[in-house]
Amino acid sequence: MITDYERLAAMNKDHLWHPFTQMKDYNNSGPLIIERGEGIMLYDVQGRAYYDGFSSVWLNVHGHNVPELNQAITEQLGRVAHSTLLGMANVPAIELAEKLVGITPAGLNKVFYSDSGATGVEIAIKMAFQYWHNKGIRGKTKFITMNQAYHGDTVGAVSVGAIPLYHDVFRPMLFPSHVIPYPYSYRHEGGETKAMEDTLTALRHLLETRADEIAALIVEPIVQGASGIIVMPPGCLSQMAKLCRQYGVLLIADEVATGFGRTGAMFACDLEDVSPDLMVIGKGLTGGYLPVAATLATDEVYDAFYADYQEQKTFFHGHSYTGNPLGCAVALASLKLFEERNLAHGVRAKASFVEQKLAALKDRPHVGEIRQKGLMIGIELVRDKTSRETYDWAERIGVRTSLRARELGMLTRPLGNVIVFIPPLVSTEAELDAMTDILEQSILHVTEGGPVA
Repeated sequence: MITDYERLAAMNKDHLWHPFTQMKDYNNSGPLIIERGEGIMLYDVQGRAYYDGFSSVWLNVHGHNVPELNQAITEQLGRVAHSTLLGMANVPAIELAEKLVGITPAGLNKVFYSDSGATGVEIAIKMAFQYWHNKGIRGKTKFITMNQAYHGDTVGAVSVGAIPLYHDVFRPMLFPSHVIPYPYSYRHEGGETKAMEDTLTALRHLLETRADEIAALIVEPIVQGASGIIVMPPGCLSQMAKLCRQYGVLLIADEVATGFGRTGAMFACDLEDVSPDLMVIGKGLTGGYLPVAATLATDEVYDAFYADYQEQKTFFHGHSYTGNPLGCAVALASLKLFEERNLAHGVRAKASFVEQKLAALKDRPHVGEIRQKGLMIGIELVRDKTSRETYDWAERIGVRTSLRARELGMLTRPLGNVIVFIPPLVSTEAELDAMTDILEQSILHVTEGGPVA
């Protein structure tokens, strides 16, 4: 007799195409099928429990099946599930906009909703482009991005992306961007100081020679996520912001991954008191419940679109579910929990605990570097610690380590040879202790052939 798991696995194989997944690999393995969640645990259809060690792709904040968030959706559902923002408004969207303006860096007073980080970036790019156009400055049409940047999968977002594995196949479809180095000190001969210097020098030179054609610089502030959790040296972001101001170029901060407490501050820009011209937020905005993102803009940007109807300076962009009331209602409830539990502040103590727990891995022969900012952690595995030689892609070292962690009861997802650990912010010290134990065991098992005392 066929089991429920077998039935679902067969249907999955026949009909479902998973993102960022080689389906030949997936279909040849036993697919993991999640049925429910409780706290920071996920449960599959066969009853097995797993720690959510990467916050369901970096977005879960308060855990799963949170009563306060469930209630917010249920109450809003009793009023209205959706109404458009095209030419009208709804209560949760208005209230959330005011709340976001109050917690984001100073000057970001206008909120434009979307449904994912990628679409939020797309909006920021188009706003920056049209901003200069509306001001009558038609030559500023180019963008600066950073090496190994990831800003989403829509065409505009990919155009300002710079991860060859993800983006090169689409290059003929895209508009070109200027690329400067992200300060990746582990792979830089001069270390942290020289990596930062090279980044700032490249940006300064580009602005000195091309500022008249550049609309904006887009950056993942403090932590570059999909490239392997690369952490900026202190002061780099604030210096980049200063250069943008000096040369009249807009700054777009992509806080989709770094926002909502992940780095130990509510937003990564707060760590260096940076106020960008445009900021994109998503992922943790609704606590991991519903797809809502937002692009925040300064009054200066907004005012370039504020004109008489016949001038045709309107921002002609929007999606069917923009400002969805259910999503905005749960986002408001999530932000209330942030305040009540002082979550962003609590991340610092938890991050310190995780750092201490993982310190034992630093001397292992195949752990090249442990990178951390708050509860965003990347552990880079290398074939040779001294030379920093990488593992070959075909060895699937990150995949194998993540699969071992799954066998031991924790879910995560690698970035090539980098093992990612991004737990829900509400994780207790006991839960973090258990998860880091699994992480350590998994790395040692795969890289050294088994647990090492």
